[in-house]
Amino acid sequence: MIQSLLIANRGEIACRIIRTARAMGIRTVAVYSDADATALHVRSADEAVHIGPAPVRESYLLGDRIIAAALQTGAQAIHPGYGFLSENAEFAQAVIDAGLIWVGPNPSSITAMGLKDAAKQLMQDAGVPTTPGYLGADQSPAHLAAQADAIGYPVLIKAVAGGGGKGMRKVDSPADFADALASCQREAASSFGNDHVLLEKWVTNPRHIEVQVFGDTHGNVVHLFERDCSLQRRHQKVIEEAPAPGMDAATREAICQAAVRAAKAVDYVGAGTIEFIADGSEGLRADRIWFMEMNTRLQVEHPVTEEITGVDLVEWQLRVASGEPLPKRQEELSINGHAMEARLYAENPATGFLPSTGRLEHFSIPRSLDPYSYIAPSTGSLETLNYCGYPRIETGVEQGSDISPFYDPMIAKLIWWADSRRDAARGLSNLVRRVEAWPVRTNATFLHALLVDPNFTSGAVHTGLIEQLGEDVVYDLEPPEGLLELVADALVDRSLPTELRGFRLNGVPQLAVRLKDRQNVFNATTGVGRDVVQRLQDADWFSLTPSDGAILAATQGQTWKFEVARTDGAAAGAASDGAILSPMPGRIISVSVAAGDAVVKGQKLLTLEAMKMEHSLIAPFDGTVAELNASEGGQVSEGVLLANIEKAEG
Repeated sequence: MIQSLLIANRGEIACRIIRTARAMGIRTVAVYSDADATALHVRSADEAVHIGPAPVRESYLLGDRIIAAALQTGAQAIHPGYGFLSENAEFAQAVIDAGLIWVGPNPSSITAMGLKDAAKQLMQDAGVPTTPGYLGADQSPAHLAAQADAIGYPVLIKAVAGGGGKGMRKVDSPADFADALASCQREAASSFGNDHVLLEKWVTNPRHIEVQVFGDTHGNVVHLFERDCSLQRRHQKVIEEAPAPGMDAATREAICQAAVRAAKAVDYVGAGTIEFIADGSEGLRADRIWFMEMNTRLQVEHPVTEEITGVDLVEWQLRVASGEPLPKRQEELSINGHAMEARLYAENPATGFLPSTGRLEHFSIPRSLDPYSYIAPSTGSLETLNYCGYPRIETGVEQGSDISPFYDPMIAKLIWWADSRRDAARGLSNLVRRVEAWPVRTNATFLHALLVDPNFTSGAVHTGLIEQLGEDVVYDLEPPEGLLELVADALVDRSLPTELRGFRLNGVPQLAVRLKDRQNVFNATTGVGRDVVQRLQDADWFSLTPSDGAILAATQGQTWKFEVARTDGAAAGAASDGAILSPMPGRIISVSVAAGDAVVKGQKLLTLEAMKMEHSLIAPFDGTVAELNASEGGQVSEGVLLANIEKAEG
């Protein structure tokens, strides 16, 4: 058995691996960049080695430094986690050549499945059903456009070396193809060092179904059933669950056996995932599920599989890498209950899901949920909900941690297991609405809205559901009136002279108070009674936390910091409506206009790259580019004026 392990990763997955390794008595070594010097994974490991500056190309993607760190600390093995170098066959081979144990599949398997076009051909040869599309070597824009015409729109452009939703674009018409292709190729080259793409037919009412497979060095391959990852935004998974809703036994057997054939076709060893696209327009059927790709690593969503099977997949990885056979045979594996996972991101859905960075001055996720009392709409009486199942939280941050612009914005995974899908969704929805974070914004309110949406609760999921729901799930929550009154009470009690607290001539003791948060001012009234408190408790959960003369108030996954608004006789001048500010730190990768150009509402002005994703900044109205302060390749800070659009007359 491996005795010492270096984790070539960071954040929550590094913490996750460390936890299992420690339970197995394995010594752990972390690596870290300048930005992660005080990170949770660094402090959790037995030893840690600095490997470079914050940018991943200067630290976490430098395989030679990681191998040197393993040799320096006496680690026997390297676990890559997911992302970074986890599917890099050259790095895997270098680890082996250095005399270390690679906790992952053989480099040849990574190579075989790493390029989506070659993998698709390999699967066709192995009898695994694949989606119609183009896999050719001719990558000229004209040829690709012609192939897209032949396939028929809409089509999907995918980076052959891609993953995680990067380097992927849906194109609805020939007029949009050239721009989408160029953007996809840029993102693919930046993220994976390879700008080649393939084309696939866009499936109507698609569902993303994947199967967890596991192989050992003794020729054994098993599956651990399927996961449904259909709730996605921009091809990035948001909520995952296992098993897939609506999956019957015959279809499950067909898709899982196809996954095993796929793994055996490349002599697969370790944890892997076979991803399928399903046409769900008539329910899940074996003849309407096609191979998409294989991920030759542990997946972000692996906890839901662990929860329904009772298997620790990281432990299996370490045992298999040590030469042991799989701990269980196929007939010993079964599904127990239902599990769901929600990805908590440091981002603001109300501003187009722009990443949110900075220090987590306040951060709280409950590790258990007390019974919840509420007024039942059907009866009007007070009822109590006792949560079924239990939560699981995977995170690499804590209160006081810095959310860096250099890495993926996922800060935690929230998982709930229960006997039924209904109870799993209910438990998880109530867990995410108890997330508290300040001043970093999160997508918790968005997650809650998804988890209680009737389409989701009924199991009518597909990859376009989030886009279809639109404003029903993507909104900036307004603080409830009763919550504002409670905040006003708390602030006035600590900030007003004693003789003025709650004073109101000839009336119930009340006082009008103006509260402000980051951007807005709210009117509230003090002197609230128990009826207001009870109404809040009946309607939803809430939390009030004192913070430096202010109050942090949280409900439904959103947190505000309120203080009394004071009039000082002056006001700052606001920027014109046409001011285009950088929404985050990043790099300008393209500028589409010049000073003096006429633009129309919605026209792309420039493209900013941040947190490994591209973000287009557009004109807010018809007008003229009166000022332009952006150049291709330039680095910009948050809040910098990049352009100013002068509104057209009339």
